[in-house]
Order: sequence, then structure tokens, then C-alpha cells
Amino acid sequence: MNFNLSRRDLVLGACAASLVAPFAARAEAALAVHVVKGTGCACCTAWAEYLQAEGFDVTEEELYGTLLIRHKLDHGVPQKMMSCHTGHAGGYVLEGHVPAADIRRLLEERPDAVGLAVPGMPYGSPSMGPEDKREAYDVFLIRRDGSTEVFSSYEAA
Repeated sequence: MNFNLSRRDLVLGACAASLVAPFAARAEAALAVHVVKGTGCACCTAWAEYLQAEGFDVTEEELYGTLLIRHKLDHGVPQKMMSCHTGHAGGYVLEGHVPAADIRRLLEERPDAVGLAVPGMPYGSPSMGPEDKREAYDVFLIRRDGSTEVFSSYEAA
């Protein structure tokens, strides 16, 4: 086999790589999020739609009543951190109306943790009303021992 490359071959290869790179980056950017939600929950569906609009590849599953609560507990969500739906991405749990920017940061930094939670349903969090009228809220990092710490904070608008 002859592996002699001309300058022209190298230039053409570099051009081809520059054309393919944006598509490869876009394929990586489509991060998968599986949303487990209560039957007929409108805000859960709205959060899934928000994530899709933010470029996530979203799948949904409905669980009813105590099955949803059991799912949360089985995946390490402390009772005080619970909200209406639970997402799963990259081995982490996403409880409640977690903003896309925090999900991306979590998946980039990869801390040793269960995941993130926005307990309750704060007005103005993603899919819970307009952001320009939001109330202040925190996004919590859930540690493996069940303890929590503030991961990010959002001021009232």
C-alpha cells in the first residue's frame, strides 16, 4: 500500500473535515432525556416540550400515583426535593422544572451525585409561567448520601 499524500490531498481532507464537524457536533448536542411524569400532567408535558425546543431528544413515560413516587424514591430523590416529574439524562436524575442550562452543566461537569432538583413548582421556572415574572428559586444538587447543596440560583424577575 502506498500512503503518500500530496498537499492537495491534505487540503481536500481538511476541507472535508471542516464540512463534517458541525454535523458531528450537532449529533452530540442532541442529548437524550427520558421524562417520567404523572398521567395527564400538563406542566410535565410542557417541560418535555421545553427540553425538545432546547435541543434535547426527549422520550416520555406516564406513571400513576404511588408508582411515580416509588420511581422517585428508587432513583434517590429525597422526599423534600420531589416535584411533579422526574427526568433521566446521562445517568443523572432531573427532578422537577430543571433549566436546560443546568442540565448541560451537570452533564459537562459530571459530579459524583444523583442529579438535580427544583423542588415544588416555582413560578417562572421552565414551563411554569413566564421567566420575566419568575419567583426566585434554587436548583439543588442531590448528593449520593441524600444531602443537597445549591447548584445554581435564579433571582426573582
